[in-house]
Amino acid sequence: MSQSNPSTAPLTIIGTGMAGVGLARAIRSRDGERPITLISADSGDEYTKPLLSSAFAKRQTPQSLVMHDAVDLAATLKARVRTRTPIDAIDTAGRRLRIGAETLPYGQLVLATGAAPWQPFEVASSLRDRVFQINDLDDYRRLRGVLDRHPGQRARIVIIGAGLVGCEFANDLSAGGHRIALVAPEPTPLPRLLPPPLGRALGEAFAEAGIRGYFERQVAALHDDGDGVALVLDDGEALAADLVLFATGLRPRTALAEAAGLAVSPAGILTDCRLATSAPEIFALGDVACVDGLGASAGGVSAMYVQPLQAAVKALAATLTGTPTEVSYGAWPVVVKTPLLPVVALPPREPPHHWRIEGEAGDFSALAEDQAGRLLGFALTGRCVRRKVELARAAPPLLG
Repeated sequence: MSQSNPSTAPLTIIGTGMAGVGLARAIRSRDGERPITLISADSGDEYTKPLLSSAFAKRQTPQSLVMHDAVDLAATLKARVRTRTPIDAIDTAGRRLRIGAETLPYGQLVLATGAAPWQPFEVASSLRDRVFQINDLDDYRRLRGVLDRHPGQRARIVIIGAGLVGCEFANDLSAGGHRIALVAPEPTPLPRLLPPPLGRALGEAFAEAGIRGYFERQVAALHDDGDGVALVLDDGEALAADLVLFATGLRPRTALAEAAGLAVSPAGILTDCRLATSAPEIFALGDVACVDGLGASAGGVSAMYVQPLQAAVKALAATLTGTPTEVSYGAWPVVVKTPLLPVVALPPREPPHHWRIEGEAGDFSALAEDQAGRLLGFALTGRCVRRKVELARAAPPLLG
């Protein structure tokens, strides 16, 4: 008996975020007939996730962010789309998924399960309608539903975490008229992207706009005070809020893969440069994937940004349609949506020997260099962001 060609076998994609839907679309552009099933744990609506953190000031409703609902998406892709369908287990030997009492066979499987928000401590159930984490459109709908019940009223919002998501939502919600406080254990905002002088410049721009910064602080307790949320910081200071938004980072959703025996790490599901996992005909894509980490001594790359995702989608679509292709990532800077002070950064993969910083009054260039003066990465603020193309051309690629 001849073995079937994997590139024509039924393809199942778990996840309908930008990774899963983008892959299905790229495959359809190369193969109009291959059976494709997309499985979503949520509504299956197609939208662009990065737009969530800039929608409020632009007066974009959650529904206006939807490009296709699940029904339209299925028709557009000529695919089967299953919504609100959690996967219980993967049988790698039998090449099938377990969904309750149902088993669903697959020819090739792509895990595009993304990453889940990490919450540093438990929150009482009585605060469920006042404490939020935004990781998808359903989360954002819930937040907007509560904010829309504050017509003409400035809600008091405490954001815990001053990374990319925390800073973008702080800027957006402040521009939308709300009163924002930002709490973080680090001394300055965006600590993974900006060296301290540039982080301080962003913090000053936030303060000038009325965003209160509580840096080098942590939340020790929060509880329902009847009218809102009472927070106590680790130095004893008390804050009052109508809503609390956790922006304390993401963790790749690896539990399903790990239970199936796939190689995983804290950085994600380990793959080779073709995005293949340690199990035959199973691939990982997007926030859940640690690329080039399978069998690598130095660990792989987990790049939770749009441009690396687009490159990975293109490469995997070629591989799954019969042209094995390794993914490579260029030197793609991260553009942070903080109009109060524009920020662009290309964080170095390894700690630099030093940062060479120039500028003043919020307009800074910071070059991360090794001991020989070679450029490893950079960070730019204010008017200096115009240097991003020039510096990206001189920086080393992220992968490949």
